Amino acid sequence: MSSTTEERTARPAPSPAPADSTPSFADPGPLGLAAFALTTFTLSLFNAGLAPEALEPLVLPLALFYGGLAQFLAGMWEFRKANTFGATAFASYGAFWLAFAAYVQFIEPQMEASGVTEAQVKTATGIFLVGWAIFTLYMLFASLRTTGALVGVFATLFLTFALLAAGDLTGVDGIATVGGFVGLLSALIAWYASAAVVTNATWGRTVLPVGPRS
Repeated sequence: MSSTTEERTARPAPSPAPADSTPSFADPGPLGLAAFALTTFTLSLFNAGLAPEALEPLVLPLALFYGGLAQFLAGMWEFRKANTFGATAFASYGAFWLAFAAYVQFIEPQMEASGVTEAQVKTATGIFLVGWAIFTLYMLFASLRTTGALVGVFATLFLTFALLAAGDLTGVDGIATVGGFVGLLSALIAWYASAAVVTNATWGRTVLPVGPRS
């Protein structure tokens, strides 16, 4: 009996669990929202017919590095923060912008060079956008438990994808133009949401309300 007690006493105490380092991570949400907002705003200017088509290539570097890479990284940091919604949204839309840049830069010219008609290229673009509209729709439902600002972002973004897809699939440019204006609204709401999180965190109080819903 005594030897057993001594053995138990001699055992080292279990080491405490390592402290969670997550709190030392800044909130990546404002970065992801700002990256989404600027890139969406710029492309939507062209979709709405408010900017000359000849200048549209300026969207490419934004899509690659800000809307794409920066937003994708924000998604990876949201995974580290255990934020499933933010991680899924930012990583997905970051990948969207990277895929969009590759599509415009490589796939569209390749299809045109191989004899694909302009109508068929638009159909391909429409199919691409329909998939993103579906994804955005279920993210919209998930956002109903976040904030009013995010609900506004996803509601307008869903309409943007749906209108742009419909415009490409039907060949009616006016529908896509309306989608461009809705995209501008989505970008403005996303900018507001980003500014609200940055400002509220910096000031340590609610300066710009976002309408929490959970």
